[in-house]
Amino acid sequence: MDIKFQANADDESHEHLLQDLAVLPAPERKTLIQIAISQTFQSTAHLANLLPTGTVLAFQLLSPIFTNQGDCDSVCRSMTAGLILLCGLSCFFTSFTDSFRDKDGNVCYGLATLNGLWVIDGSATLPPESAAKYRLRFIDFVHAFLSILVFAAVALFDQNVVNCFYPAPSRQAQEMLTALPVGIGVLGSMLFVVFPTTRHGIGFPLSAN
Repeated sequence: MDIKFQANADDESHEHLLQDLAVLPAPERKTLIQIAISQTFQSTAHLANLLPTGTVLAFQLLSPIFTNQGDCDSVCRSMTAGLILLCGLSCFFTSFTDSFRDKDGNVCYGLATLNGLWVIDGSATLPPESAAKYRLRFIDFVHAFLSILVFAAVALFDQNVVNCFYPAPSRQAQEMLTALPVGIGVLGSMLFVVFPTTRHGIGFPLSAN
């Protein structure tokens, strides 16, 4: 009888232990902060694909240095504003560049003009009929404007930049700083899909042809 009673007591203790373990939070469960950080990185990576690689890489490397990890004084703030301006101009300028392969298979870059493509280094020339395909179009200005908007969203996703210019934002400002880059990113991505570009300029993937 004593043995059976002891066995029943052990079974009940095991059941209570299993119940207690069941209510414990799973270690793999992500917190809201982790989810937000993950979504931010995914959004930034997606938007970066719409911009020239070199410009985005330079901004991501220099941003923590220029902003002093988000702890800015007037000098750091001016340097960060200059960095954002230069990177934005780079995104605008590269929207008007394109590339082609010469007869030896070498990649040549040029600037789109009203008459065709002006080869930057002058290493190769295009026949007039081929150069006409690269001439400047209205859609190039649309892509240039969208590139600036998308880069602004990438900059606003950078917490160092946000902390530099808005070290202590109000609740309304914080909500705007959170929603604005997402809205710009979604709008820019949709417009890039609706108005695709066939150019393969400086900093963008090369064409197979």
